[in-house]
Amino acid sequence: MCNLYSLRKGPAAIIDLTRALSNNAGNVEPRDLYPDYAAPIVRTDAHGVRELATARWGMPSSRKALLDAATRRADKLRAKGKPVDFDRLLELEPDAGTTNVRNSKSAHWRPWLSPANRCLVPFTAFSEPGRDAEGRYKPVWFRLIDDDPEPLAFFAGVHVRDHTCVRKIKTGLETCDLFAFLTTDPVEPVRTVHPKAMPLILMTEEERETWMRADWTEASELQIRAQPEALLEVFNRGAMTT
Repeated sequence: MCNLYSLRKGPAAIIDLTRALSNNAGNVEPRDLYPDYAAPIVRTDAHGVRELATARWGMPSSRKALLDAATRRADKLRAKGKPVDFDRLLELEPDAGTTNVRNSKSAHWRPWLSPANRCLVPFTAFSEPGRDAEGRYKPVWFRLIDDDPEPLAFFAGVHVRDHTCVRKIKTGLETCDLFAFLTTDPVEPVRTVHPKAMPLILMTEEERETWMRADWTEASELQIRAQPEALLEVFNRGAMTT
């Protein structure tokens, strides 16, 4: 599962490739992006205008996941002899979010698969968790094979506006915009590092427009079809440098 990516291109480059008409993300600084942090996305606003905006990485988790987590919390409280208001406990159950959407057939994702909730997630590189010779965690970074050493590309994403939940216990209930991106079957060299999945990359303007505009029957084919071979290369192992 991809839980770390980088963006080293500014808003002008993103807007140019996506035909966004407004920039509500400000000056996009080059940086590595982690779950639950704000990141740039390109979405369609309430008036049908494409905009560059920001949202926090991690869509709402499923009702079952939150119910299971709240049940475990309640069981621990009861074991200590403490009273439990389960409805309130469930309401305040922290949800760090779901970063990757693999099973888009799940009923959980259905409300956010229409064009109004689709987005483009700009990136220049992404990582999967690898291991060094001693078995220690060491991220492996991938980028598009391109003459540009930091080529701009886009993940196929979904987003939701004004979602209220508890992301962290210390901050309590918050209302924020959220996003995640879809994954698909991996190709080399990602498959050797992470054989289960890789982010769904939209390679061409036609693919980006299909994702942003088409009905789900057509758009879903992008997740099903194989990503091109010779698409990516490994260019770094370990920590990225800005």
